[in-house]
Amino acid sequence: MLVVVAGVDESDEVLRRYPFVDDLLVKPVTIPRLRLCLDRALDTFNSRRVIQQLDEAVARKSQDLHELNSIGVALSAQRDISKLLELILAKSRAITASDAGTLYLVVRAKEQDSHTEDRLRFELAQNDSVPVAFEQRTVPLDESSIAGYVALSGRIVNLADAYQLPSGTPFTISRSWDQRSGYRTKSMLVVPMRDHQGTVIGVVQLINKKRDAKTVLRPVALVDEAVVPFTSVDEELVNSLASQAAVAFENTRLIQDIRNLFDSFVRASVTAIESRDPTTSGHSGRVAILTVGLAEKVDALEAPPFRDVSFTRDQLQEIKYASLLHDFGKVGVREKVLIKGKKLYVGELLLLRQRFAYIKRTMEAEHLRAKLEQLTAGHASPELLTQMDRAHEKGQEDIDQILGMILQANEPTILEEESFRALMDLPNRTYTDGEGNRQPFLSPNELSALSIRKGSLSEKERREIESHVTHTFRFLSEIPWTGEFRRVPEIAYAHHEKMDGTGYPRKLAAGDIPIQSRMMTISDIFDALVAWDRPYKKSVPVERALDILRDEARTGKLDTQLLDVFVAAKVYEKTLPRAGAPAELAR
Repeated sequence: MLVVVAGVDESDEVLRRYPFVDDLLVKPVTIPRLRLCLDRALDTFNSRRVIQQLDEAVARKSQDLHELNSIGVALSAQRDISKLLELILAKSRAITASDAGTLYLVVRAKEQDSHTEDRLRFELAQNDSVPVAFEQRTVPLDESSIAGYVALSGRIVNLADAYQLPSGTPFTISRSWDQRSGYRTKSMLVVPMRDHQGTVIGVVQLINKKRDAKTVLRPVALVDEAVVPFTSVDEELVNSLASQAAVAFENTRLIQDIRNLFDSFVRASVTAIESRDPTTSGHSGRVAILTVGLAEKVDALEAPPFRDVSFTRDQLQEIKYASLLHDFGKVGVREKVLIKGKKLYVGELLLLRQRFAYIKRTMEAEHLRAKLEQLTAGHASPELLTQMDRAHEKGQEDIDQILGMILQANEPTILEEESFRALMDLPNRTYTDGEGNRQPFLSPNELSALSIRKGSLSEKERREIESHVTHTFRFLSEIPWTGEFRRVPEIAYAHHEKMDGTGYPRKLAAGDIPIQSRMMTISDIFDALVAWDRPYKKSVPVERALDILRDEARTGKLDTQLLDVFVAAKVYEKTLPRAGAPAELAR
């Protein structure tokens, strides 16, 4: 403290020139004046010390609040329950300089009134001084353990020495783990985790507060020197953190439950569409596996052209949802078109078979009637009857050959030119129906269907099948997707687009097709080629399927660079057992 001595006439000038002085003593200096000056100095000194202490306390409190806010932000951002629990325990230990800690969760009985079946699950353990052989287990929720007592009572327990419990304590502390590990549990702070409704959902148990957080409590004799009791400030901090942690845990669990519920909805949707088209059962799941697998490989690449392409966990989930639901629009396609495996529908083929059976029976009746007329007229020589039988048999064989040719043309294969010309001639062949009218062997609609040169669908039916993409987009657009999954409709909408603009339904150019959709296109085509469960086509060997994909890429329809990753990383092998393709063919 700086005190200046000056005369009365000089005092104002001295204070003006030296504003930093703490006090001024006017001449002459007397004992009373000196005593008064010292008293003022002492008061100033004490006031400054108190202010400094208050400033330090405010700074510590501010630091504590800042730390709690930072922890709260970190807890709120974590969506993985296991990592969240690890973070809760680690942060609780960090702000209290605890050497070890455990975390328990309350497992409520299924029946709300049956509290006797509530359990306490040992969820997590951490220790800086000795290794912990952790094994998750549950124990009855009662007051026999300190964690059970805190969970039931909702009270904080702060022990200076776990081996010296206060009299009347309802719980006991087992020393068995200490004895096995050579550890010494001394100070303990056990705090309940309460959710927003005040219900205890877990317990944070902290062990051995250290003077220096970096100290390792080995050998065990170091515990008495390095370990101190937890303070009331520790109680406040951990209690506040535990409350934040409980809310974060409940929110994360709720989000996980919602996501699980939505996953179930997606699976149910896939089951619904595959039940309408059993021949493609499993296709959506396999496409999801392949597309996500390809995305993971692309994400891991550090070289061009995919060095800047990356996918977060949510984006991979978005790709999975889009892949699983990419064919959902098939619910808007008529089932008979959806499952049409041959050119004629089942009912049409049955009617055609019955017609040819009727034609054969009519020919049989006419043959027998002609023979009877010859016999009645007395002209039926053995040679004539034999000749008539042979002519009848040839006519029957001719009908059988026509029917066989029709059945062959009904297959979804490429129609040969010779078969096509033979079909065109059939409307000229007629028979007499039951009402005496002449009818063609094939109706115009049947002839049109059987004349399909490739596959089993007419142009109109093909457009109806292709409309499933638009139906899918409209259906998925009705779902209130959360932000991280907002592109699911867009990704699914483009899975039949081609890089050269020849795809459907919008004929997008390469730059307008999302990379996720381009990956799905490769997966979709590959699975359709190697799938063994399609009644209208044979499974294509894996190497042949890859060759077909390469041909499509060379002609500009598929993304060549993505296909290279798909093949080089052998992503296709992920579903070979499910698709029924022999894995050895891929080697």
